[in-house]
Amino acid sequence: MNNKSPTYLVFIILVLGGGLLIGANNVPGEWYRSLSKPSFTPPNWLFAPAWSILYVMIAFAGARTWLTRRRSRAMRLWFAQLVLNFAWSPAFFGWQEPAMALIIILGLLFAVALFIAASWHDDRPSAVLFIPYLLWVAFATALNAAVVMLN
Repeated sequence: MNNKSPTYLVFIILVLGGGLLIGANNVPGEWYRSLSKPSFTPPNWLFAPAWSILYVMIAFAGARTWLTRRRSRAMRLWFAQLVLNFAWSPAFFGWQEPAMALIIILGLLFAVALFIAASWHDDRPSAVLFIPYLLWVAFATALNAAVVMLN
């Protein structure tokens, strides 16, 4: 184990563990099933594996940024996106406020894009790790917006 491994482990525990914990405490229930959803809504079983993979990628990008540019704009954006990411499920599923969740996910989309831009020249691998995340959050934003419009 090299001297950077503990940092990667901490970030994986923080991000994947935090995401799984928030997901377990904000499970889509009867209220969500009763909502009108757009035709492009994926099956529910897809969300947990997709987010788990994304959370590992987010953790790796965060650990890389922490190890090389701890006090950078990119690191602040990384933490901002994590806060917004973790706030979305409680807003949408816990408080059953899709409009509030839409505001949060729009901020998340913006923070993810800004992280990519801030990392592109100094840490291209971290920026690239966030591209699938950006695409997924853009898709999730469209889903969230459609739920708001349909309900």
